[in-house]
Amino acid sequence: MTSATGRPLLFLDIDGPLIPFGSPVGAARPVDEGNPLLARLDPGVGARLSALGCDLVWATTWGEEANEAVAPRIGLPRLPVLDRPGACAEGGPRGLHWKTRPLVEWADGRPFVWVDDEIGAMDRQWVAAAHPGRYLLHLVDPAEGLTDADFTVLAVTIRSFGGRRGGPRRR
Repeated sequence: MTSATGRPLLFLDIDGPLIPFGSPVGAARPVDEGNPLLARLDPGVGARLSALGCDLVWATTWGEEANEAVAPRIGLPRLPVLDRPGACAEGGPRGLHWKTRPLVEWADGRPFVWVDDEIGAMDRQWVAAAHPGRYLLHLVDPAEGLTDADFTVLAVTIRSFGGRRGGPRRR
């Protein structure tokens, strides 16, 4: 599951962080698959994510469809996908997001950032108790999606975790 690079991980949700639910940023862009939400994707966000110096992992209900429908539109390669636990998976405490336990297991002690619009108090408590490494649970406003301010927080945090910026610098 984990990469051997030792770089920090960034677990990335799509709905909310990459596809904001506020005003449609990309409403003028045509969408060929019939999903009008895909027009809200910022085609430059992939380069900004790649430049953070971490290993990206989809953490979204889109599953593998993230690699087919989203990644090409934002300039990302195929990424690993955090699997949604099956119905028989061991449940957690009330209020624990389905992603919390699997992403901590995936990280396996490595530093990580989780970018989502549905992180709650129970997720914060559970990660604090279950993850021995450094982490940031970064809550994104789903009406806005990822903003310049969010990218500043992510860049500073990932550098503090030992990540190195890669690719072109964006100002």
